[in-house]
Amino acid sequence: MENTEHPTGVGAGAAEAPVRFDTGIAVLLRDDLAVWQRLNVASFLVSGLGTHVPEVVGAPYRDGDDTLYLPMFRQPVLVFEGNGETLTRTHSKAVARDLAVAVFTSDLFATGNDRDNRAAVRAVGRDSLDLAGIAVYGPRNAVAKVLKGARMHP
Repeated sequence: MENTEHPTGVGAGAAEAPVRFDTGIAVLLRDDLAVWQRLNVASFLVSGLGTHVPEVVGAPYRDGDDTLYLPMFRQPVLVFEGNGETLTRTHSKAVARDLAVAVFTSDLFATGNDRDNRAAVRAVGRDSLDLAGIAVYGPRNAVAKVLKGARMHP
């Protein structure tokens, strides 16, 4: 099936207005993580959004030689950082607002597979999770409000 929409305005004509999304995708990473940990955590966190909220995924890509590539999110992912307290506060607010939330706890750095990851999260109560990062999806204004106090990742 061919995608006839031009969500970015590319190929749609110069007169088309830029797309504004009414939803937001944000990742909040703990500021004391090593670079490799930040990249790993961010990758794991956003991987769940496309399956839980399929409308955030755009159409597949094709290059000029008609090579097919996987689809990606149709909107930007904003990446923030904060200390452990900021993560805990943001997590609590996001859960209270019933936003879609993914979590990555510090315990997951010591596991090596999905089964053990799930068991590590399951073993700890919500308010005691040692969060390394969270991803949040929902209405743009709600996402912005729960992330208040976090800094954009440099």
